[in-house]
Amino acid sequence: MFRELTRKKKELPAEECIRILKEETRGVLSVLGDEDYPYGTPMNHWYNEADGKIYFHCGKAGHRLDALKRHDKVSFCVWDKGSRSEGQWAWNVKSVIVFGRMEIIDDMEQIIDIMVKLSRKFTQDEAYIQKEIEVYGHETLLLQLSPEHICCKLVTES
Repeated sequence: MFRELTRKKKELPAEECIRILKEETRGVLSVLGDEDYPYGTPMNHWYNEADGKIYFHCGKAGHRLDALKRHDKVSFCVWDKGSRSEGQWAWNVKSVIVFGRMEIIDDMEQIIDIMVKLSRKFTQDEAYIQKEIEVYGHETLLLQLSPEHICCKLVTES
């Protein structure tokens, strides 16, 4: 059902996909938006090794949420900071694309749990995290991406 990479020698192992999903803080989540136009937005995420799912938080209204209610298939693209080989001008970036289905979760206990884990990717300031939950937790939904296909490759600008 999902296409294989055209340039197979650029494909990276599954472990590298997971490392990038765990370590990088942002990616672009794409949904099927209004009038079937793709709608991609930058999103923070948290990868859960225990269940292999990717979690996001969002508000209780908006274009992305409306799109997800109509169509649960999404893609999510994450890339690392990249590097340049010595003496080369070309930039090398490792990217991951996840195809899967998104579920909207409105369970406050689970929302708070994931909000804390996601926040800890950015800060260890527990007082800040708790204040954010107190102020915004009631306005937050959780998005759970269940991957159906993950591919990872090295992209070299040349």
